[in-house]
Amino acid sequence: MIRTTHAVQAAALAGAVALVLTACSSGDDGGSGGDETADGDAGPLIIGTLLPQTGTLAYLGPPEIAGVDLAVQEINEAGGVLGSDVEVIHADSSDADHAEVATQSVTDLISQDVQVIVGAASSSVTLNVVDDITGAEIVQISPANTATSLSGYSDFYFRTAPPDTVQGAALGNLITGDGHANVGILVFNDDYGTSLRNVVKTTVEDAGATVVYGNEGEEFDPAASSFATDVTALMATSPDAVVVLAFEQTKQIIPELVAAGVDPATIYMVDGNTADYSADFDPGTLEGAQGTIPGAFPSDDFQARLKEVDPALTDYAYGPESYDATILAALAATKGGGTDGATIQANMAAVSGADGGEECTTFADCVELLDAGEDIQYVGQAGVGPFNEDNDPSSAFIGVYKYGADNKNVWVKAVEGSVGE
Repeated sequence: MIRTTHAVQAAALAGAVALVLTACSSGDDGGSGGDETADGDAGPLIIGTLLPQTGTLAYLGPPEIAGVDLAVQEINEAGGVLGSDVEVIHADSSDADHAEVATQSVTDLISQDVQVIVGAASSSVTLNVVDDITGAEIVQISPANTATSLSGYSDFYFRTAPPDTVQGAALGNLITGDGHANVGILVFNDDYGTSLRNVVKTTVEDAGATVVYGNEGEEFDPAASSFATDVTALMATSPDAVVVLAFEQTKQIIPELVAAGVDPATIYMVDGNTADYSADFDPGTLEGAQGTIPGAFPSDDFQARLKEVDPALTDYAYGPESYDATILAALAATKGGGTDGATIQANMAAVSGADGGEECTTFADCVELLDAGEDIQYVGQAGVGPFNEDNDPSSAFIGVYKYGADNKNVWVKAVEGSVGE
């Protein structure tokens, strides 16, 4: 049964300007897998979500929530988990500027006896609440956290999105592959931005290019009201490519860059700001700009299934990762014979294929194999590899998107990368 509630009233955010980070972590020991079985609770599996319904990354919420709801629907159509329907409770994560929202949401979810929480989308939000969640032995699975600093954070923390080492390397290779040699980076001073900046910097320098601006000590204040001074400082270094690592600030930064003479085809962005800007900029403002978003591009069939859950969807970012997170949790409970957090945690790596096993692509098919005593490797919609010892996906795809004259981003290709141990 899908039980949808809102743990925090939207009124708590009235007049707020949000700033969130799409970077997060993974668990530390959960990659070893194994046929772990706990003598645990076999009551209904209750999944909570901690995803952005408000704030700067609220545009990511609908596909993520739809991914969870679609998974729950398909799990229940296949007979549920251990004979009971899965229930889901949706709660708002908001953003790092309104940390009290996620904190209250987590308190409410814990009070409703959830065993799994899917979220947060933001690394900074996760950092604020991960100890409360994992300390209660609730499995947290983020579909969008990418911060490298959080890999191996807790046995109870997993993610179905890769750390920044994969996206940063893909972006750096894209930039140098396009022939750029002097790279300027406008990066906000936050874990998400600086983590990505460090990987991009290493990648472009290893390829023989130079980071002319945006090195350590040259970050901008994400709460600033204007970024004109930062753009002026960047332009003084004569970059031939500009990387913008920001969130909502991007709407102010891009016009400043274009006014300063930057060719939009030399602008690069990432998952935190590769969004639809058709309502924000004049036509052609971003034409030719490129961005990266972790995850394989969802198939037409999967997009159609998501739209059956939420017909208003226009963006699918992290929908596959949210779907896979939910399926994996349900399979772990099924394999372990219990719906308590400890049982789910002990079996997450195994059902992801960390120990090998027969590949399966749907909950129903995977359960059939588990019931027959087989080891499995769930091959999901996001295209990530089995969990490693840090509870990170061992491999993942990064999508490359390009902007047209309408300032909308269109998927171009995907590149696959492995996640370092």
